[in-house]
Amino acid sequence: MQVSLEQWQAFIAVVDAEGFAQAAEQLKKSQSSVSYAVNRLEALLNIKVFQIEGRRARLTEAGEGLLRHARQLTEHAQRIEDLASHFSQGWEAEIRLAIDSIFPEELLLRVLNQFAEEQPNTRILLSETVLSGTDEALLKREADLVIGGRVPPGFIGDPLINIEFLAVAHPDHPLHQLEENLTLEHLRSYRQLVVKDSGSRRLDAGWLGADQRWTFSNASTSIQSACMGLGYAWYPKLKIAKYLQHNLLKPLPLETGASRFAQLYLVLSEGDFAGPGTKRLAQLIQQAVKPI
Repeated sequence: MQVSLEQWQAFIAVVDAEGFAQAAEQLKKSQSSVSYAVNRLEALLNIKVFQIEGRRARLTEAGEGLLRHARQLTEHAQRIEDLASHFSQGWEAEIRLAIDSIFPEELLLRVLNQFAEEQPNTRILLSETVLSGTDEALLKREADLVIGGRVPPGFIGDPLINIEFLAVAHPDHPLHQLEENLTLEHLRSYRQLVVKDSGSRRLDAGWLGADQRWTFSNASTSIQSACMGLGYAWYPKLKIAKYLQHNLLKPLPLETGASRFAQLYLVLSEGDFAGPGTKRLAQLIQQAVKPI
């Protein structure tokens, strides 16, 4: 026969309360039942865990050695119970997100942290997508919650945030040395930096047709390239604010098209049948974008 969880809990309670009577009061049990539980524990382990001194129970050397492990055992058991309660209420074990890479990552991470504080037992699987990759995550049912540039047929989404893009280059880039308003023809003579579509459709949104093109799979690498003077690009203003502030990037003086806007939508793949965790996460995201 193995020591039961109840017996370990009685052992810990006697330690924390510094006595059997106090432990019984804490556990809302009779003193005899607490004493019996500890006695059974000692009998099963064939060791003494307490030395009785007057009305106080002092840990033996063996009891000291077992205490930390007993606490870990009971804490783990409590986490299992909490997890079971979490799932019994319909909360998802995992939520899959597909978020277009133009969405502000700092805002997203703050939301995820807030959600984790509320629901620490739900895992988050985040995919950062570009252009049609977001659509495909929905269509293939690979995401529970999506933030993307359109709502595919068969789904319902809500407008979430309008992202402003700025045409920028490093202040020392040749385009900034022309000292005139720039046209499309000016731009075509220089290297454009673009981020590759993560979907199979391989869309070229924003590309001007220039032969000098560098294509990146990661937006951060593209931004770093621009900061090094290696090309020009349109980037979300929110993502490059610190680079503009530190004069690593500078808006290009275009006659037209210096600023563009892209609407992002929030879509739940299961709509009204989404789980409570997915709906709560959507609510937190909607609240977070309101001040922007």
